[in-house]
Amino acid sequence: MTRDIEAVRRALPLRFPYLMVDRVLEEGEGRVVAVKNVTIGEPVFQGHFPSPHPAVMPGTLILEAMAQTVAFLLLEGEEEGLGFLVGVDKARFRRKVVPGDQLRLEARLLKRKRGLVRAEVRASVSGETAATAIISLVAAEGEKAEREQDQDVE
Repeated sequence: MTRDIEAVRRALPLRFPYLMVDRVLEEGEGRVVAVKNVTIGEPVFQGHFPSPHPAVMPGTLILEAMAQTVAFLLLEGEEEGLGFLVGVDKARFRRKVVPGDQLRLEARLLKRKRGLVRAEVRASVSGETAATAIISLVAAEGEKAEREQDQDVE
């Protein structure tokens, strides 16, 4: 399954400037591949870093793009949904991402349990690894169920 920008916008409840996925290239069998086109017109580049330094995409936004890619694993083919970031482990940044780059985001499901997904994610530019991390998301309804269940235990 692929999703163009309009399908991505229907699936994720985020908008400019915070939507970090431009297209989903592959989706299914515990794997998602998406892309983020990095452009100089994005507001973050007005201050990260200002002239005369070169513009660099902040690591936090690379992680956000990775988390948004994992959200498609959480959706499991559904048209839309809401998930919350609950964990980032083993994050490593290996290459700068700059305007003009296309960030390829590949997420592989490691675990799914009661509205929670944990995935290994790799972000790359032209085949070169830019960042890696293990990211956990919980579905909004899963979070509510977990809170209710926790309240029953106490």
